Amino acid sequence: METMKARLYWLMGLRVVVVTLLLGLSLGLQITRGEREGMFYGLIAFAYGVTVPYLWILSRIKSDRWLAWLAYSQVALDLTLETMLVAKTGGIESPFVVLYIISVSLGSLVPGRSVAPMAGAAALVLFGLVARMQVAGDPAPDWLIPGRVPGEDAWRVWGLNSVAFLVVGLLSGALADQLRQADRTLHEKAEGLAQLQVFHQNVIQSISSGVFTTDERGCVTTFNRAALEIMGYGWDDVRGRDWRDLFNWHPASDSMEPDALSATTRFEVECKRSDGARLILGVTMAPLHERGVQTGQVGVFKDLTELRDLEEQMRRKEWLAKLGEMSAGMAHEIRNPLGALAGAMQILRKDASADEGNRHLMDIAVREARRLDEIITAFLQYAKPPALNLGEADVNHLLADTLELIQHEARSRKRITIATQLSTGPLPAQVDANQMKQVFWNLATNAFDAMKKKGGRLTIVTGHRWIETRERSGDVVEIAFEDTGEGIDKEHLDKIFLPFFTTKQTGSGLGLAAVHRIVDQHGGWIRVESQAGTGSRFIVCLPRAADGPRLWHEGREPWKKYS
Repeated sequence: METMKARLYWLMGLRVVVVTLLLGLSLGLQITRGEREGMFYGLIAFAYGVTVPYLWILSRIKSDRWLAWLAYSQVALDLTLETMLVAKTGGIESPFVVLYIISVSLGSLVPGRSVAPMAGAAALVLFGLVARMQVAGDPAPDWLIPGRVPGEDAWRVWGLNSVAFLVVGLLSGALADQLRQADRTLHEKAEGLAQLQVFHQNVIQSISSGVFTTDERGCVTTFNRAALEIMGYGWDDVRGRDWRDLFNWHPASDSMEPDALSATTRFEVECKRSDGARLILGVTMAPLHERGVQTGQVGVFKDLTELRDLEEQMRRKEWLAKLGEMSAGMAHEIRNPLGALAGAMQILRKDASADEGNRHLMDIAVREARRLDEIITAFLQYAKPPALNLGEADVNHLLADTLELIQHEARSRKRITIATQLSTGPLPAQVDANQMKQVFWNLATNAFDAMKKKGGRLTIVTGHRWIETRERSGDVVEIAFEDTGEGIDKEHLDKIFLPFFTTKQTGSGLGLAAVHRIVDQHGGWIRVESQAGTGSRFIVCLPRAADGPRLWHEGREPWKKYS
């Protein structure tokens, strides 16, 4: 219906243009010659005037049937006006006979293959009536110009024009019908293509794996919903970016560049989410072809972070289990002779005959024996930790209890200060109070050791928030220890929680390993953010108590860096 209305608007507009050009031109010539013909004025005024009610009626028609009748009436009105004009301007000799052909052609705009041929037949009849009245000798109206062409020639002219009317009507009707069918077919194919594109987009967007495409330069052109969720970006953040920078893919060899390979390439890469979290992705890249020419690349990737973390946890647990079994007997075998050796040294030290130098050496031996015993004790506790004695406790209170010892230790160090930003509300959690105090103490002393050379400040922040990630969701308590010390080199970040790994000249390397083990036993996790030369942040995350409030925040985020 809207298409039909648009065609009728075109029909009325063309009528106004034709009337303006042809009648206006003829009227101008008459005025130039000094003639005055009222009929021209009347026809022009009528053509303009009838357009207004037609437009008003057309804007209010809601039915296809009445719309068709309006179209038929317009074609009939045009043929009637043209007949009056032809009769007044010379009959069969009139130069305006061509208007019949224009009206017949425009009749093809009206739906229905028979409209244009019917318009041609109507033009034939109307033109024939004008010719008969002009040459038959019957009394004719005063406004009809008498014909100067003999009757036989006049009917020949009428016949030729009539053939033209019919041919134009038939051809324009057939062509219009073919165009409508072609338009209908094209519209159906366009709808089918649009549906196929929507289906394709729905399939791509519904895939759980990340899917993206690039142009020939490697710039991202599409990124599906799963890809955005995995990477944590919005579409505006990735559009047009080089996929190598986005995925941190910088192979050492040019032959490993997917652009240089014509076959499918598979690899694993470690990169960062938009929030800075670590991501391990399994990526498959393949060339994207269009008409046999490579126009870019298509990539599919899966988030393997959780899988690799689980594998690492399993390896760690297996290693710890074997280590515990092996070390338990060995530690006892070492401790027994070590105790006997320390006792013998203490007895020898009491020998008055020993000189001062020997006593000093014996003091060193006794002290080192005790230190070795402490290391063995700590290692046994790490390898076979005691069972947790869980109970609901306020983490702020536990930290306050430990803070006294931490501040006392800080005063014994040089140029070290402590700042706290504890939550104003309670932080209940199911924890083993004694072991959690050990976590706080180990993290604080580790920070002090990192600031031993130049001093600095330790900032302790507590709070809790709701998290929702691929691995975990729920309310968690966060305790952040941030120092301004030397920081940790990037190559050491994945080793700092391993037992006996340390970058210090002194120390057993069991402090952070014990922290990780205790937090892991509580069902929590610990993450570290550090950069060499600027300091480190250790953030402990623990599950909240079941009856605690669901959501809470202090307006600050303990995982962010404080100045």
